[in-house]
Amino acid sequence: MNEDLIYQVLAIVSEIPKGKVASYKQIATLAGREHNARLVGKILSFSSLYGNYPCHRVVNSAGRLVPNWHEQRYLLLQEGVKFKANGNVDMKECRWQVK
Repeated sequence: MNEDLIYQVLAIVSEIPKGKVASYKQIATLAGREHNARLVGKILSFSSLYGNYPCHRVVNSAGRLVPNWHEQRYLLLQEGVKFKANGNVDMKECRWQVK
């Protein structure tokens, strides 16, 4: 991982509006690295070393939250993100649509 890529991913994440979520794959694609969704997850796991970013707005493509990060659901609910009965984010309703 180089710092340019790290800051590129974090810049994209910082653009996700309140009440919306993006998938790891979506972030990777926007960064020009469409096959590196796991790398995005790795970068986000260290994001606090680079500042304060809304990483809670990034979920997997099915809307699943990060395992064992219980605050993520709370933060998303506070922003009005809708969840399905299975506990996943309603991606049809809340996916960030990049213009």
